[in-house]
Amino acid sequence: MVRPVGKHKSAKYVLVLVALLGFIIFYNFFWASSPYLASVPSSTRASLIFSISNSSLEGKTIQKTNIPERVLSATFADLAAPALRWEKMASAPVPRLDGAAIQIKNLLYVFAGYGTIDYVHSHVDIYNFTDNTWGGRFDMPKEMAHSHLGMVTDGRYVYIVTGQYGPQCRGPTAHTFVLDTETKQWQNMPPLPVPRYAPATQLWRGRLHVMGGSKENRHTPGLEHWSIAVKDGKVLEKEWRNEIPIPRGGPHRACVVVDDKLIVLGGQEGDFMAKPGSPIFKCSRRNEVVYGDVYMLDEDIKWKVLPSMPKPNSHIEFAWVIVNNSIVIAGGTTEKHPQTKRMVLNGELFQFNLDTLVIYLLCGYFRSVMIPDLACCMCLFSLYICRVCMLRDTNCLVIKNLVEGVGESQFSIHFNELEILLMNYDMTIK
Repeated sequence: MVRPVGKHKSAKYVLVLVALLGFIIFYNFFWASSPYLASVPSSTRASLIFSISNSSLEGKTIQKTNIPERVLSATFADLAAPALRWEKMASAPVPRLDGAAIQIKNLLYVFAGYGTIDYVHSHVDIYNFTDNTWGGRFDMPKEMAHSHLGMVTDGRYVYIVTGQYGPQCRGPTAHTFVLDTETKQWQNMPPLPVPRYAPATQLWRGRLHVMGGSKENRHTPGLEHWSIAVKDGKVLEKEWRNEIPIPRGGPHRACVVVDDKLIVLGGQEGDFMAKPGSPIFKCSRRNEVVYGDVYMLDEDIKWKVLPSMPKPNSHIEFAWVIVNNSIVIAGGTTEKHPQTKRMVLNGELFQFNLDTLVIYLLCGYFRSVMIPDLACCMCLFSLYICRVCMLRDTNCLVIKNLVEGVGESQFSIHFNELEILLMNYDMTIK
């Protein structure tokens, strides 16, 4: 008796298709299980709707069903704001992301960062605002972290604490250093009690404060807060002192001291983690919650909750500057897109008025120059090392180094335009 071969082949094809369909459903289920909607207030939910393009349906018969449209949070759209004119500046020597940047006078020091997901930089590049040039590259200590650094300056000395050592999602180091920018000499400082990723770092009342960040597994938010006495690049104590914990933990926050108050803005909970058992510590996606919380540590050494930012914002630790009596924050990142899972870039400048303690939308900026959303694996970190640097005798520069393969973009905004815009908020630049 001859067996019908065609039927067996058809059955195999059906089984393969069913298996593929099951895998896709399983995969999409886990990708869709994100807390982004739970973290966004209902008042900001949405007017953005994803629908099927009509052009893709030409010549096809579609059965009409009552499938609800998916409504996305307004988080994923730029807020309406005045546009400002931007100019392209000198390109950075290398592409980098998730490094650090500090301005001292007319120089911008850019530290470390990823070159690619498998390669990290271990040097410092210097940008000169006066002549729009890069130069003066020098090496970092071998034990210093390569990304997720905590960093602050007193105008000459740069204090560098903790961070991730190596590429991919490798572990953190507790090593800390101080750099004399006049002599280019490095000195060791006492290590943190435990290492952290991207903690909020600032100088306040003669002490170097380090708080929050992510714990050693790279994902769990840390609440710890330490400080140590420093002066003119010298550490005056042998050990770090425990301070009042920060109300909400996590990395990638702006940390500013003004009028004897320490203010922490934005941040996130959660981050990529090393894949279990991976010999190269390959990064593995985890849920993240980006927030716009603002906290202030006042003269009574108590945390106070201030009005939140207009939208969730993270990766802004080197994206702020004080202008008059306001903190201006440039860009950042918000919740990942729920469908593409790509990191979504914030395209606005925000002004935190220190008189009213309210954050205003100052202007829209990056979208006017069509910075693209970046795709998949390579967008897993900050995407920016950006620092707004405002000088009376030069232009305001925002450096935005994107990951290799996407390109480098650097833009400046004329200071007089920003001055006019700030004056519209009844502020006079002194």
